[in-house]
Amino acid sequence: MPRTELDDSGRQLLDQLFDKWSLLVLAALCDRPRRFNELRQHLPAITPKSLTACLRRLERNGVIERVILSTEPVGVEYRISPLGRTLEAPLQTLLGWVHDHLDTINASRSHYDQGRADD
Repeated sequence: MPRTELDDSGRQLLDQLFDKWSLLVLAALCDRPRRFNELRQHLPAITPKSLTACLRRLERNGVIERVILSTEPVGVEYRISPLGRTLEAPLQTLLGWVHDHLDTINASRSHYDQGRADD
């Protein structure tokens, strides 16, 4: 049985890992290290401001690393950290579940919304 009680720090971590973009950024970085613009191309709906904030949160929590490349001009690359790598299997399971059940969830949402419109 999973533990469901977390202190404020644990709840804050869950909020940051399960926000709108973090899981998708982590999934992209599980494949390979990427630069900022590569991540933007991989997730075209994310704004630069949101991506920057997401990367900073993930780096602060230790699940990704920001690596300064010795190139001209100097470049920055983001990669999954060893701690972040431990999230890969649960992340793939969760994303697979979303993919497998999205049609059912969308139908449920539609049914719920139609019922609410009648209220």
